Amino acid sequence: MNVDYLVVGQGIAGTMLSYSLMQAGASVLVIDEYKENSSSRVAAGVVNPVSGRRFTVAWLYDEIYPVALRTYREMEGLLGLPVYKERDLWTVLPSEQLRTAFFDRTTGLDYMRLPSDAAVAHYDQWLDQPFGAAIIKGGTVLLQQLLPIWREYLKKHHSLLEERFLPAQLQAKPTGVTYGDIHARALIFCDGAQTPHNPWFSAVPFLLNKGEVLTVRVPGFETQDIVKRSISMVPVPGQTDIYWVGATFAWDYPDENPTAEKRAFLENGLQQLLKVPYEVLDHQAAVRPSGTDRRPMLGMHPEMPSLGLFNGLGTKGSSLAPAMAAQMTAHLLRNAPLSAETDIKRFFNRYKG
Repeated sequence: MNVDYLVVGQGIAGTMLSYSLMQAGASVLVIDEYKENSSSRVAAGVVNPVSGRRFTVAWLYDEIYPVALRTYREMEGLLGLPVYKERDLWTVLPSEQLRTAFFDRTTGLDYMRLPSDAAVAHYDQWLDQPFGAAIIKGGTVLLQQLLPIWREYLKKHHSLLEERFLPAQLQAKPTGVTYGDIHARALIFCDGAQTPHNPWFSAVPFLLNKGEVLTVRVPGFETQDIVKRSISMVPVPGQTDIYWVGATFAWDYPDENPTAEKRAFLENGLQQLLKVPYEVLDHQAAVRPSGTDRRPMLGMHPEMPSLGLFNGLGTKGSSLAPAMAAQMTAHLLRNAPLSAETDIKRFFNRYKG
């Protein structure tokens, strides 16, 4: 079998890169063993232009969001199902000091506005918000719909190998790769938290972190908004009072299992936010791939240009993936230069001389 590109992994990174390459006319084979608790399958797919307690605008947001919106709409046309939903982020301000900081940093942004008195009064029935709230325009990528739909599309087009990637079967030369009896121009690793164990990319400094989330029911509470304070509540598509709640961060962890400590943290956040009872339905954990400089990791190995990396999208993966996939596709097909901030050569260059 001969293909243009092998892609290892079918989370949000592998999904968007394989889509971008196929739309550009390249033949692709994705190698992926389904893993229920991969970071993409546990995530809520939130697209949020404002980040952190300092309320700073996310990196390159004004450039990447139009690409993301256009790409997800194009995918909907191809697949015949919705994969992206625009949503308001109802941002509950936790203190007078942070309220002041929020307005200092966000007033005047196109995607920020003040809520109406009626909206505040409506949410007052459910939420503890003595310092008020603001509205940020964002959205969610419907990952629990997008990933399986794209998987079926790949199967239909004979572009999916459903098995664990076995490094021993890979033979790489500068001009191409062979994996078993499959030949390709190049192989791109999009396998998230597995890449740090890949000897070809040991120079890339990954900073893996474990996140935990809850699924909860809040009887009678219905909204299409993302509700955000110290934690976020994201409506689960197709449900009326079920919410994804998250997420936590842990840099040191013995395994990938959910913990009582992080469940308590998330429930404490819920209790500070909600005035009403809730019921925990599920508790999940996953390990996120990110880098030490919090920037995506794209590009080809400098000494083995048939092996590449498309990874490190982190917590902004749903908004970053389409634009980064377009950049990587242009690099692969037309040798277009990668951004210095995303090119993995920034890590290899440290070791020269």
